[in-house]
Amino acid sequence: RVVLGKVICCLQPSTVGMWRTRTSLRFSLSRIASYGVRFHSTSLAPVDRRRFRIKETASVVVIGGGAVGTSLAYHLAKGGVSDVVLLEKTELTAGSTWLAAGVTTFFNPGVNMKKFHYDSIKLYQQLEEETGQSVGLHCPGSIRLATTSERMTEFQYQMQRNNWHPNPQSLIGPTEIAGLCPILNMDGIVGGLYNPGDGHVDPYLLTQALAIGARKYGATIQTNCGVIGMKQLSSGEWQIDTNLGALKAKHVVNAAGFWAQEVGRMVGIELPLVALQHQYVVTDPVPELVALQREIPCLRDLDGSYALRQECNGLLVGPYENPEKVHLQEEWVESGVPPNFGKEMFDIDIDRIAHHLEMAAERIPSFANAGISQVICGPITYSPDSNAMVGLWQGLSNYWLACGFSYGIVQAGGAGKYLASWMINGEPPYQLIEVDAARYGSWTTKNYTAAKARESYGLNTSIVYPKEERSAGRPARVSGAYEAMKQRGAEFGFYSGWEQPNWFALPGDEKGYVPSFRRTNWFAPVGRESELVRERVGIIDLSPFGKSEIRGQDSVDFIDSMFANVVPKVGKTNISHLITPRGKTCAEMTVSRLSNDHFYLVTGSGSEQHDQRWLEQHKPSDGDVTIVNVTDDYGCLGIAGPLSREVIASLT
Repeated sequence: RVVLGKVICCLQPSTVGMWRTRTSLRFSLSRIASYGVRFHSTSLAPVDRRRFRIKETASVVVIGGGAVGTSLAYHLAKGGVSDVVLLEKTELTAGSTWLAAGVTTFFNPGVNMKKFHYDSIKLYQQLEEETGQSVGLHCPGSIRLATTSERMTEFQYQMQRNNWHPNPQSLIGPTEIAGLCPILNMDGIVGGLYNPGDGHVDPYLLTQALAIGARKYGATIQTNCGVIGMKQLSSGEWQIDTNLGALKAKHVVNAAGFWAQEVGRMVGIELPLVALQHQYVVTDPVPELVALQREIPCLRDLDGSYALRQECNGLLVGPYENPEKVHLQEEWVESGVPPNFGKEMFDIDIDRIAHHLEMAAERIPSFANAGISQVICGPITYSPDSNAMVGLWQGLSNYWLACGFSYGIVQAGGAGKYLASWMINGEPPYQLIEVDAARYGSWTTKNYTAAKARESYGLNTSIVYPKEERSAGRPARVSGAYEAMKQRGAEFGFYSGWEQPNWFALPGDEKGYVPSFRRTNWFAPVGRESELVRERVGIIDLSPFGKSEIRGQDSVDFIDSMFANVVPKVGKTNISHLITPRGKTCAEMTVSRLSNDHFYLVTGSGSEQHDQRWLEQHKPSDGDVTIVNVTDDYGCLGIAGPLSREVIASLT
């Protein structure tokens, strides 16, 4: 069988069953799972170094030849960066890109992440004209189906979050849905969220087009070149050791997909990433689609927890199983990815997704009657919150990340554009903390990462509420007041690993996290607390706030050069803003001067590593300035209200 221009797997013809009823569906899938699958090996074959020589120097080395790595090389070279070198251990697409379903969508539940998707799709629309290479782009649109009033409320909420973006999106009713996708069983469907312009792309062809574009603008792409070691030299340059020899570069980018952990360990860092197994099925041609003579929109049956799109005249269905059924490749975390793994796949486990396929068969009767030609089971990479890790790694000079993509195809174009702009201009084009590698820290342990990745994958299609809280892996970081606050009824929120009270439940209050798009159980208690602080006194745990100390003879000049405010006098505090070279605001911090050359800086909990990185990045190499993150060293309680002085007076 050939799908998306590349060999996926071969199943014996006798395994192709017909889905007539739920019973026959289970029987057909169990038969498929019992047959062997042939895979293309991607082991690193011996290479004649005399024939293949790599460049000895580069300005930027990108490690990884998937969609993300080639996109970054393309954008860097097109942006005028000379001597961009991409290293791929075997061949382009040999990893998660190779087996991706290639779905593209303007939609993302996060307000800021929508731009990634928009930039990607706009790039894919013009890439063939620019490079001469088709990317297999189809744009039939997509419909997210709602079968409950609560899901429709979520769609209305998402419309509000989308209206200031150019991404096309609208609410549609059952009649419009039936017209766009006549093969649907419309029972129970109350509406949908429609994104015209959505669709799918061929990941293999897309990667090749990006590589052609990168070469067109001067980048070098070296395949069969595996990175085996890396170190930073005293000059600040990086030395990258490969099976074809060594080269030096000013910047290095880890875009190694599910190999990113191994590449990170070469420089002594542990990335909060884990690979998990994702499965999808592809059918034989469906007569109803052949007769329709047009492509149906991509469908996302959120309550059935699966996505569906047309593949030629067949259907491709990819479920997301619930958290307890998610299969993590935990052995890879401990022992690493097997050396020869690339285009290989895992054993099929149809039982994990059978329930969702049955729901798809009920929703699309033609799917229930279709023969199954392929079942794909391969690795995708997840971070704890399912977002990628993009940007400069805090603590290492000129070491960049472009990895951890669980939606790599739809985000590759936007991510490459974003990171290339950051690397070229010295600052990101816009702040995107959602994918900033600095949102994680030493508190993201292996156990935490595994628990959150399982949760994030398993809740992929759940309703996204405002002020959402998810419980897996918690608590990760707590202050000294945690237990006392817990005993007083604290209902905690999650802030960069910290447990910080959102509100306190008193006797008679409904406890716990109760999500809602309307006023929920915390509304009255928060009003009560606001009144208490306004009329009497309240205490807040501020320990999660990021805290840094800056010392040294040149600290005054450093503070003066970094912040758009006067340097406070000794014993004084002010609010100051870190300013980028282009005059944008990088961060807001509280700056306190403890002595002539000793400053204490405070920032929001979500900006701890982000702000620390910016300060360290711009610290003078020849000056007397030391910067120390003391967030975990100090607890902090804030006392506010008209009676706050009386509280302090009784304690001092």
